[in-house]
Amino acid sequence: MKKTLLSIMVSMVAAAGFAQAGDPVIMTINGKPVLRSEFEYSYNKNNSEGVVDKKELDAYVPLFVNFKLKVAAAEDARYDTLTTVKNDLRGYREQIVMPTITDTAYVENQARITYKNTAERFAGADMLVASHILVMMRQDATAAQQTAAKARIDSIYQVLKGGADFEEVARECSDDKGSAQRGGSLGEFGKGQMIPDFETEAYKLQPGQMSAPFQSTVGWHIIKMTDRHPFEPYEYHHEAILKFLNSRGIQQAAATHYIDSISVQRGITREQLIDDIFNNIIAEDADQRFLSQEYYDGTLMYEMVKNEIWDPAAADEEGQAKFYAKNKKNYQWDSPRFKGIVIRAKSEDIVAKAKALIKKEKDDTQWGKMIVSEFNNDSVKVVRIEHGIFKEGDNANVDIKHFGKQGELVGTKDFKFVDTYGRVIKKPESYKDVKAQVSADYQSAKEQEWVEQLRQKYSFTVNEDVLKTVNNH
Repeated sequence: MKKTLLSIMVSMVAAAGFAQAGDPVIMTINGKPVLRSEFEYSYNKNNSEGVVDKKELDAYVPLFVNFKLKVAAAEDARYDTLTTVKNDLRGYREQIVMPTITDTAYVENQARITYKNTAERFAGADMLVASHILVMMRQDATAAQQTAAKARIDSIYQVLKGGADFEEVARECSDDKGSAQRGGSLGEFGKGQMIPDFETEAYKLQPGQMSAPFQSTVGWHIIKMTDRHPFEPYEYHHEAILKFLNSRGIQQAAATHYIDSISVQRGITREQLIDDIFNNIIAEDADQRFLSQEYYDGTLMYEMVKNEIWDPAAADEEGQAKFYAKNKKNYQWDSPRFKGIVIRAKSEDIVAKAKALIKKEKDDTQWGKMIVSEFNNDSVKVVRIEHGIFKEGDNANVDIKHFGKQGELVGTKDFKFVDTYGRVIKKPESYKDVKAQVSADYQSAKEQEWVEQLRQKYSFTVNEDVLKTVNNH
């Protein structure tokens, strides 16, 4: 490992200080101490039950060092000053802070406003608890349909007057299938919650009374009143209102109100107040502190590796070609592949013309684009294609045409005519035939090269004595 006198001195001084607090420095990366507790958190998290690729302690240390070196490089490159990164980290801090804020005064005020608005809507009228039976009748019903509906509701009414159970009749006869399942019950409702004709008749009834059949805009009804009472006081509805408000995100609104009002009172920005609360949280909660550090490190590292390594490597066609040529043995196939195109079209003529078109083009990567451009437009699609490299079992039509499987070529409902064009090859002809694998491996190789450079550029030390005490102190 590359060490400098300064880094060793910093490490020793920091280690002495933290050791007194029972949390010694386990390593120093580019002059920054890493406490044993942070390393233990990361190690245990990445080796917990359910993690597939678990690592022994000795194997995990270099991975952790590499991670921290990437973070050091990202900080040196000022990735923490990028707007996208700052917004991401600000959003994360807010996500941690907001659920911890409880503004009971704001919530209570909103609950009282909700109660007041509801009470005003009911205009002092009683709350009703009732059931009904509906014989549906469209407003454009014919004379015969109107007569039939009236006869049916009258028949039901006579049965009820004769002593039949309202709930049983509702389940069997009501056209309001939702309430019929509940024996006709509509639950509790107040003024303005039902259609006007229905509401007018309902408010005429007292508990235990049943209405005569009456007509509304949806058909014929019979109502049975179960109970009526004044709208209850605020305390009665308090719990239900809070439950309703919680379902509508009142806690988030309350936290936002608190942040906005307190930041104005203190004369600081909203972001500054959130930072202050966030810093208090991580000062008191070690797990949240470690998780937040991990998020910060991971955000910076990801942005730098993506921009400096992964994206350039993915776009480096020449580099991928050279990498493939040097590592061909890693990309051999265990069975032949069909390299070509599957054509589905609305007619045999289109299939034939499509094949004739691409026979003139040696670059097979252009076949799909040529066919789609020639035969399809924005409003009319007459051909569908599948272009790529297929092993046996990937495509039923390829299996029939090129791998000796018995059967008929199968199209789809709209594209019934099928054929293929291409050839069977035993091994990749270029890196493009295994591009996804080559691209991923090339990115990994470039990242590893970069890590080796970071190991030469930055100083780092590991306290082996402290390392021995991990999960054992």
